[in-house]
Amino acid sequence: MSQVLIIGTGFAGIGMGIRLKQAGIHDFVILERADAVGGTWRDNRYPGAACDIESHLYSFSFEPNPEWSRQFAPQAEILAYLEHCVEKYGLGPHIRFGVEAASAVFHEADGEWEVQTRGGGNQVLRAQIVVAGCGGLSKPALPDIAGLGSFAGKTMHTARWDQTYSLAGKRVGIIGTGASAVQVVPNIVGDVGHLDIFQRTAPWITPKPDRPIRPLARTLFRRAPWLQQLARTSLYWRHELLALGFVVEPRLLRLAEPIVRKFLNQSVSDPTLRDKLTPHYALGCKRVLPANDYYAAVQQRHVELITDGITAVEPAGVRTQDGKLHALDTLILATGFEAAEAVAPFPVRGRNGRDLTETWRDGAEAYLGTAISGFPNLFMIVGPNSGLGHSSMIFMIEAQIHYILGALRTLTQKKARFVDLRAERQQTYNRRLHQRLGKTVWASGCQSWYQTKSGKNTTLWPGFTVEFHLKTRRFQAADYEVV
Repeated sequence: MSQVLIIGTGFAGIGMGIRLKQAGIHDFVILERADAVGGTWRDNRYPGAACDIESHLYSFSFEPNPEWSRQFAPQAEILAYLEHCVEKYGLGPHIRFGVEAASAVFHEADGEWEVQTRGGGNQVLRAQIVVAGCGGLSKPALPDIAGLGSFAGKTMHTARWDQTYSLAGKRVGIIGTGASAVQVVPNIVGDVGHLDIFQRTAPWITPKPDRPIRPLARTLFRRAPWLQQLARTSLYWRHELLALGFVVEPRLLRLAEPIVRKFLNQSVSDPTLRDKLTPHYALGCKRVLPANDYYAAVQQRHVELITDGITAVEPAGVRTQDGKLHALDTLILATGFEAAEAVAPFPVRGRNGRDLTETWRDGAEAYLGTAISGFPNLFMIVGPNSGLGHSSMIFMIEAQIHYILGALRTLTQKKARFVDLRAERQQTYNRRLHQRLGKTVWASGCQSWYQTKSGKNTTLWPGFTVEFHLKTRRFQAADYEVV
């Protein structure tokens, strides 16, 4: 038996493991179904994959990296950073690679979780506390398109990119114009013979203030860490101010719309194409995408932006509502992840046999995105309604880790078997949370991956990150049944 069992080795799982060791807790194990660490940044290796939050903010506060090469780090550097953290803090012996949690059952009599694993001998593990760091961007979403499996060419999702496959000279189609597509398109357009971009909804695209970080700056950050901390603090508060438009007064974002439209107007000269690329919903309602090279890529002669809806995928290509068959060799699915339609990452049964998937049948719900009533000693990182539209998720992850450590201290100090969130506390919290969400820009009328099919926003935090930090600063035992 372990005191803590952590699932996943992305930022959440690695951060949790490091903080446990720093707190003097070494009795923990981390399960990783893959053969390497990294989570999202291990899986998303598509051309152009990079962060859209500045490097100095998109990293652990306790482990600054003065060696970032760019203002916005590319995928390979972020993955290398996570690998560095694992090595520096000695997490390797705690990680079991190729082992996946297949199910978890809580035993109330002894206050322990029994976790059945898949891989590595299909063991049964027991732990007092389970921390799910699976993340919301771990399960690729496949579009509901007739005949998708019938395509005779190569099909790949951006999160499952085949790096051995060459796109040179091929007729390529990409479905989706979200975050991954906006990064992929400019990075493959020079290789492909022809590119069809199937767009359902035009995204809001802003200039990306990306640039190399000069060697002199990296040297200064290395020799004077306080300068890097100053840069991080400045970035934090700049992003925090953006929340005013997202969650306090959406009309502020309307004032910014003409500025963003000007970027489109200056970038695209053809009025017909420009009209196709013009969003017809409020700025911020869907994810805002920073990119400097997407509009230029879309305007190349061998690229076609297709806005007619897709009726079916056929062996030879994609057929659209105008009856045209777009012949393809390769089909790329830039269709994101199943984030809002969250179900338990594996079968989970809490007190009295309560099933987590059934509990979430009307939409995922938690307290501070971390604890769920009826599932004692089970904590999530980046759980329901802890996502952001304006700042770094690493800040939120660290806040949740701090809260979970508070729960551990409570269990130790009170010599308790488990803590179980009170149902009324979760209900009150979520009622107020959704009242606030109804006043945000995300409720301004568009449909996005933030919402379930029924329209419930189960992904985003409707406030400032500093508010979330204050709410998770202390673990309040009064909110829980302590047994």
